[in-house]
Amino acid sequence: MTLRAGAIVQSLGGELFGDPDRQITRLAPLETAQPTELSYLVNPRLAQQLANTQAGCVIVGPAMAEAARSRGDCIVCDDPHLYFARVTQLWRRLHHVAPRSRIHPSAVVEEGAFVHPTAVVGALSFVGRGARIGADTVIKERVTIGEDCVLGARCLVQSGAVIGGDGFGFASQDGAWIKIEQLGAVRIGDDVEIGANTCVDRGALDDTVIEDGVKLDNLIQIGHNTHIGKHTAMAGCVGVAGSARIGAYCTVGGAGMIAGHLSIADHVHVSAGSLVSRSITKPGHYTGFFPIDDNGEWEKNAATLRQLHRLRERVRQLERLMADSEE
Repeated sequence: MTLRAGAIVQSLGGELFGDPDRQITRLAPLETAQPTELSYLVNPRLAQQLANTQAGCVIVGPAMAEAARSRGDCIVCDDPHLYFARVTQLWRRLHHVAPRSRIHPSAVVEEGAFVHPTAVVGALSFVGRGARIGADTVIKERVTIGEDCVLGARCLVQSGAVIGGDGFGFASQDGAWIKIEQLGAVRIGDDVEIGANTCVDRGALDDTVIEDGVKLDNLIQIGHNTHIGKHTAMAGCVGVAGSARIGAYCTVGGAGMIAGHLSIADHVHVSAGSLVSRSITKPGHYTGFFPIDDNGEWEKNAATLRQLHRLRERVRQLERLMADSEE
């Protein structure tokens, strides 16, 4: 199965320099692309890869247009990464084979659940009673959708995900743990993607809420009663404790952790491996790495670290005073 270079530009825009009838048989990285394959360059620092690639056609930005044209066919656009994403979607639409059955024969959809006629439920998946699956949503293999949970339109839930499992809620009595029944559900908006083996717990009383456009990678834990704002994205192995409120258009790097009952403003970006242990009220990029230590010592050092920049300025002032006195 192939796609003409000219057809790509006709569908997605951009400017093609080269043969519009060039047949593209595959999308590939610059390092391994072959003469019948399409690749892209985002980072100008990888210009040497552009010079060495055997790709038949390369997607580049205006800054790399001259270098790309000197080596062969190219498509020039404002944002090569976004353009390549659109190409992958175009490729999937043209080459995707629709399932024979919208609901796989091995899937279980309990009585009282609603699955939109255009939605897909994969093999060995389970949709609990009272759950609702929106239009064009795809539930992959071995997914569990708990009772009364709601997924909007055009969502994608990857294999092994669990939506609406019980939240982690217990009360202590004489050294034993007494379960707090989780009586809420999970409400997921439109255009949300849930990665493989990711778990989104149902709320204890109110629902856990994931707004439109949120993207969750694989192996993420979302605790009960959490609220995630629209178009926020989280990389693999992120953990969010219960009742956290995360704003819109945020990002959390891989293995980032957010403690419970915190509020995160819109447009907050948390670096990979960081622990968010206090609410963040202003947009920005936040990083928190600190070596593990005895907790009491760690708290003392952490408190000192927050004053480190002030201590540095005081030391500089003292050094200037000493230098002046020596003169």
